[in-house]
Amino acid sequence: MPVVDALKAIACLMIVLHHLSVYGPMSDVAYPLFPGLIDWLYQYGRMAVQVFFVMAGFLVARKFAPQGMSLVAEPVRIIAQRYMRLALPYLAALTLAIGCAALAREMMNHDSIPDAPSIAQLLMHALLLQDLLDQEALSAGVWYIAIDFQLFSLTVFLFWLSRQFESHSSRLKATGPLLVAGLTLASLFVLNRDDVWDETAFYFFGSYGLGMLSYWASNSRYGILRLALLGMLVTAALLVEFRYRIAVAGVLMLMLGLARQYGGLESWPVPRPLAYLGRISFSIFLVHFPLFLIVNATFFHFFPHQPVANAFGLVLALCISILGGALFYKWVESQPFTNKKHLLLPAGFLASGLLAASGAS
Repeated sequence: MPVVDALKAIACLMIVLHHLSVYGPMSDVAYPLFPGLIDWLYQYGRMAVQVFFVMAGFLVARKFAPQGMSLVAEPVRIIAQRYMRLALPYLAALTLAIGCAALAREMMNHDSIPDAPSIAQLLMHALLLQDLLDQEALSAGVWYIAIDFQLFSLTVFLFWLSRQFESHSSRLKATGPLLVAGLTLASLFVLNRDDVWDETAFYFFGSYGLGMLSYWASNSRYGILRLALLGMLVTAALLVEFRYRIAVAGVLMLMLGLARQYGGLESWPVPRPLAYLGRISFSIFLVHFPLFLIVNATFFHFFPHQPVANAFGLVLALCISILGGALFYKWVESQPFTNKKHLLLPAGFLASGLLAASGAS
């Protein structure tokens, strides 16, 4: 679906630019040259993550309940496969992050550089529990990986539960969409308005659920009417409390639903570079922060007070992130993982973390 790739590419670039505006001294030094742009990216660039939540929900519905009837019979196996799909590239990227942070600490002292990890941090990151257990992040954006895994696992459980209901009574048809709709409503109107939930899937399920509901709505003969009702639901949630992240999720939900309703999701022409950027977006997301640290440290060392040089550094960091993402996709993400590789990546992650910790002490 080239439209999905294009949206992923744009959202990925927005998140990378947001992190460029937030982390490291380069954006601070270059700030006088374009303060409005940096302020905008700092404030609103992070909203692009909602694009990934909505699209992930859309694709999960397409794969596991395309007609509303759950296809999930073995939830544990499916969740374990998802963990391997997420965690193995993620652990490889964290290994890179630990090494780059250690190098950056030798070149500059800045709040954006993570400290050397503790053993508890390493274990919690490996289990995607770092935020739930209040462990400092080893890289920017790793909270998203953990939340995505929570959302997927929760949805698979809901689909499995609906399958159990449906198998016990022929009258219970497509209970999965009802369960998803109920939790989506709870998230949009209650849970997403309380920051106490923001380290859990429940806080973000509104966006994820809108993606699923958009797929099912566009899969029916009354798709336009159902999409309109979903639009009204989002409007009501925004009237209760306006949140830019929900507005972005609502717009994307309608875009995906309408594109599928009218057959444009697979047929709209998308430039090949943009489609390719979408395919490697996860790899870019994983490696961009470690690479930022090195570029930031280098420019801080050689050009600590030159705005023009640091503005060039920001552009260079963006280009290096895309190149690094392309190489990471080729060498890590797209590779079929053998049993040996399954063991080498976690082992390398733990070894690098322990080495960094011992060096810091």
